[in-house]
Amino acid sequence: MTDPSAAVPADEDAGSRAQVAPGEPLVVLSGVNKHFGDLHVLKDIDLTVHRGEVVIVIGPSGSGKSTLCRTINRLETYESGSISIDGKPLPEEGAELAKLRADVGMVFQSFNLFAHKTILENVTLGPIKVRKQSKAEAEKRAMELLARVGVDHQASKYPAQLSGGQQQRVAIARSLAMDPKVMLFDEPTSALDPEMITEVLDVMTSLAKEGMTMVVVTHEMGFANKAADRVVFMADGAILEQGTPQEFFNHPKTDRAKDFLGKILTH
Repeated sequence: MTDPSAAVPADEDAGSRAQVAPGEPLVVLSGVNKHFGDLHVLKDIDLTVHRGEVVIVIGPSGSGKSTLCRTINRLETYESGSISIDGKPLPEEGAELAKLRADVGMVFQSFNLFAHKTILENVTLGPIKVRKQSKAEAEKRAMELLARVGVDHQASKYPAQLSGGQQQRVAIARSLAMDPKVMLFDEPTSALDPEMITEVLDVMTSLAKEGMTMVVVTHEMGFANKAADRVVFMADGAILEQGTPQEFFNHPKTDRAKDFLGKILTH
C-alpha cells in the first residue's frame, strides 16, 4: 500500500474528485446473501451504483469485499436476493450471462492475460470474438487504448516480457476494449511491487475523471480518498457504513470503521 501516513489529507482536500451528478441506477444489489459452507460471507447486501459513479469498497481482509465484486457478474453465485445491471436481472447462465459479462469489465489481482498471445492479440480477442468487430477495427481501437494506458509501444510483445504494472494496464485496456457499462476492479494493485502501484492507480484515476462507472475493491486509501464518489465500508460480510470520502475518512460513524482506520492509517 502507498504510505498510509499520507493516505488521507486534511478535510479541505478530501474527496478531491469532481463530484459527478448521479445518473440513473446501473448496478443494483438488493438483499444479497452468500455462504461458503457455514461461513456467511455476504449478509443482506443492499447497494446501488449509479451511472458515472465511482464506488470504492474497503474493509479488513475477509470482510466479503472481493466476493461482493465477483457476484456482480456472477463469477460467484449467491443464494438469495437480486442483482440487476442496467435494469435487467443478472442471468444465471448461458448466452445472456456471456452477453452481460461483455458489458461488465473485470480487472483482477492477477492479470489473466493469455501468455501465448501478444499484447495486441490479448486486447483484440474479445472485440473480435464477442463484439464481432473486424480485425482492423479491433486493432485500431486496441492501439488507441494501449496508448491511453501508456503501453502501445509494447503491443507486439508477450505478457511475460512486461512488468507487472504494464501487464495490469494491458488488462485494463482489454476490459475497456469491450466498451463496458461498468468496470469492476478486485484489488488490482495487490499483486504489484510498490513502485508499480502508482502507474496503475494513475490509469484508474484517469478513468474515474472521465466518468467511467467503477466498483473498486482496494486497500489503497489515498486512491480511495482521491477517486471515489462514495466509499463503502464492509466488515464481517456486511456493509456497515458508506459516504463520501470526506465523510468516511474524517468522520467515520461506526466503532468498527474507526478501529479499521486507526490501524491502517497509523502503521
